[in-house]
Amino acid sequence: MNADMPPGRTRSDVGVPAQSGPGGGADWTLRPAVAADVEVLAELRATVMRADLERLGRYDGHRVRQRLRDSFSTEHTSIITGDGDVMGCVTVRPAEGAQWLEHFYLAPQHQGRGLGSAVLRTMVRRAEAHGTTLRLNVLQGSAARRLYERHGFVVDSEDPIDVFMVRPPGAGTADKI
Repeated sequence: MNADMPPGRTRSDVGVPAQSGPGGGADWTLRPAVAADVEVLAELRATVMRADLERLGRYDGHRVRQRLRDSFSTEHTSIITGDGDVMGCVTVRPAEGAQWLEHFYLAPQHQGRGLGSAVLRTMVRRAEAHGTTLRLNVLQGSAARRLYERHGFVVDSEDPIDVFMVRPPGAGTADKI
């Protein structure tokens, strides 16, 4: 193992070639998260989730940040970067018979330009290559639900706050999304 990589990471996890052009909006890469990223990501989460949580009557500035801190994992989190800036993050955590896609946040200035689709395609391709089901939850009424549906996720269950979605292997090829 390379000494500059966090435990549990392999060279194939560390770098995803830069993406650009249609469907990507800008050049971007994924890099492994490090412990020092946690506060930047906690702030990003609070910013991105605020409107939806306020709409649902559930926004608490401390709680929204603390939930990320409590579940932050450098082993499973990748930072989306471009031009030296943090553009967002995504966590893919192993679970029984599946992987949970969580903490997928893009800074507001990077939303709506195809970056979310480009990153999600990468995550779907990885899961497909391993024959793994992806699971996630999204807040009721969140615009992100449409993104996930376009990429083959379907509703598994829902409650008044969350929509739980699943994407089994073979739900559609990542090259067509």
